Amino acid sequence: MEKLTIQEEEAMLSIWQLDGGFVKEILDNLKGEKPPYTTLASTIRNLERKGYVKAVKYANAKRYESIISEEEYKGRFMHGFVGHYFKNSYKEMVSFFVKEEKLSATELKEIMDMIQKKQS
Repeated sequence: MEKLTIQEEEAMLSIWQLDGGFVKEILDNLKGEKPPYTTLASTIRNLERKGYVKAVKYANAKRYESIISEEEYKGRFMHGFVGHYFKNSYKEMVSFFVKEEKLSATELKEIMDMIQKKQS
């Protein structure tokens, strides 16, 4: 699947939060500065073309529903991110955040606890 632009990701977040919606509903649900209706409609058509949403016709309007879940998107994005920036090494990624002081010892311990629970 193609990578999403920032505008497409914002639209997808709104679609996931609403569990689908018409362009007006998606627009009303967006956080921060809202794009013009026609810009959002074009963005959503791009998402449809890229295979992220499908349009379900209701009379003269289309309701857009996600094809890919938020969790699946995050997984694909993170896999590509770690592969591209950290040579497919999650250890390298964690080391980077520790060195940059973006990850505390407490947070690292919480991650270790999660890993140990998962292995049990």
